[in-house]
Amino acid sequence: MSKNQYCVIMAGGVGERFWPVSRTNRPKQFIDILGVGETLIQRTFKRLRKICPAENILVVTSVNYKELVINQLPEIPLENILFEPARRNTTPCIAYACHKIAVKNPKATVLVAPSDHVILDETTFIEVAKSAIHAAAHHPWMITLGITPSRPDTGYGYIKYQNGTPYPNDERIHKVGNFTEKPTLEIAEEFIKSGDYLWNAGIFVWSIPTILEALHQFVPEIDALFEEGNALYYTNKEKKFIDKIYALCRSVSIDYAVMEKAENVYVLKSDFGWSDLGTWGSLYAFRDKNEQNNVIIRKNMLAYDTTNCMIDVPICKMVAVQGLDGYIVIERGGVLLICKQQDENRIRDIVNDIRVKTGEEFV
Repeated sequence: MSKNQYCVIMAGGVGERFWPVSRTNRPKQFIDILGVGETLIQRTFKRLRKICPAENILVVTSVNYKELVINQLPEIPLENILFEPARRNTTPCIAYACHKIAVKNPKATVLVAPSDHVILDETTFIEVAKSAIHAAAHHPWMITLGITPSRPDTGYGYIKYQNGTPYPNDERIHKVGNFTEKPTLEIAEEFIKSGDYLWNAGIFVWSIPTILEALHQFVPEIDALFEEGNALYYTNKEKKFIDKIYALCRSVSIDYAVMEKAENVYVLKSDFGWSDLGTWGSLYAFRDKNEQNNVIIRKNMLAYDTTNCMIDVPICKMVAVQGLDGYIVIERGGVLLICKQQDENRIRDIVNDIRVKTGEEFV
C-alpha cells in the first residue's frame, strides 16, 4: 500500500428514510441493518482497509456520533475522526477532510465514500478503486465511480459519459458529459435505452492538488475558510476553529458545487453489486424473499394473504398481519410504521410532522 493513498468516510447523515429503525441518535450507518453482524460503517471501513492503512482513513461525522464512531471503529486514530458541529452537506465535509490531509501529505490521492452503501462484489470494487486512484495520481482529474444501471430507477442520479477513453491503462474511464439528478421514470427509461448513462455512486477519487484547486475555483468562500485552519489541524485548537467556521459555511453538495461545473471530471464505468441502501424499498430489493415475495427480517410473526411486503419487528414482539400487498411494516422503540412501498418517499414528511407535533422523542 502506498503511503500517499488516503480514504475518507462520510458518516454524518441521519438516515431519515430508514425511520423508525434509523433514529437521530443512532442513524443507519451505525446499525447492522443487513443482519450480518457488522454495522454499515464497519463494513465500509473493512472494505477501505484493503486500499490503505487505518492511519490513512479519515471519518467525517457529526459531533453527536463521537462515541459511536470511536466504539465501532477503534482502529482509527482519534485525530482522524473529524467532528462536524452542524450538517452542511458534502462540500464542507470534503473540504475539511482534504485540507487536513494536505497538511500531512500534500501529494496524497484520496477516495471519498459514503459510510452506508452496500457493495456485494468487494474484489471488483477494490480493483476499480485502485485503478481510479492510479489515474487520479497521474492526471489532474476528478473521478467518480459510475454503475451500469440494471433498471430505470428514479431514486438515483445519472451520469452521461462521452465515447472514447482518454486513459489507455483503463478503457472504462470516460469523460463526463453531464449529470442528471433523480429523473422522472420516462427520462430514466430513455437513459437506459441510450446505453451511455450510468448511476452516480457518489464515490469520488482525486489527488489533493486537484480537489483543492477545484474548491478554490468553484467554492472559494468555503475553500478559504478551511485553508485558514492549516496551522491548526492536528492541534488542540482545531475543534474551536471548526466550530466557528462551520457556522459560516453554506450547505451545498459536492456534486452541485464542483462536479457539475468542472471540466476535468471523469467516470469509471463499473459494476460491483452496488446499492446506496437509501430506503426501505432498496433494502427490500436487496434482501432474500420468501415464497410470498415478502422480506421478513425476524421470524416472530404470522402473515396471512400477505405478499410483496417488508416486515421488521423486534424479537420481543409478536405480530400478525393479514391481507397486505406491497407494504412496509416496521416497529422500533415504541414506534410503528405502516406504509405503502410506493409511497415511502413520504417517510421524511412523516418524520418532520412527528418532530413538529411531539419533539425529538420519537425521531
